[in-house]
Amino acid sequence: MSLELLGGRVLAPYFGSSIYVWGSIITVFMLSLALGYLLGGRWSVRQPSLLRFGSLFLVGAVLLYPLILLADPAMQWIFDRIDDPRYGSLLASATLFMIPTVFLGMISPYSVRLLVETVEHAGQVAGRLYFVSTLGSSLGTLATSFYFVLHFEINEILQAMTATLIVMFAVALWSHRRLNHS
Repeated sequence: MSLELLGGRVLAPYFGSSIYVWGSIITVFMLSLALGYLLGGRWSVRQPSLLRFGSLFLVGAVLLYPLILLADPAMQWIFDRIDDPRYGSLLASATLFMIPTVFLGMISPYSVRLLVETVEHAGQVAGRLYFVSTLGSSLGTLATSFYFVLHFEINEILQAMTATLIVMFAVALWSHRRLNHS
């Protein structure tokens, strides 16, 4: 959700912050997450492990970081060619946010796969995971919209998000090694 809110800030100087822009951002994020959920569920079936789980965080970080360097040039390139806020913002949202969001969307279903020990508890595990995920998204949305954007530049927030994903990869890697050496 933090990335989605920042998307609005990235697109605003070029396309404004109209309903078209927000509709484009929300649509791209929803479609990207849907695809990520599908792919994450499929990927979790084959040899699930904490190492593979952690790799999703690392790939997410690697795909997120270029936004810091490429967002403005990409936005300018798209705006120079499509200044209509409907289609320009849709293309810009897809170009900048689709691929990282697909990989970040893969995390939730993969988490469910790792946490479910028996079929009888699958619903309970999924419910608890989505509760925590939605609560985290809500807190991230408030923190980003009420505090982070007031005190930090967009690129600083993206750097912190990238660093957080790398830390999550490190935690998964450490946990994987610890489980395999026990």
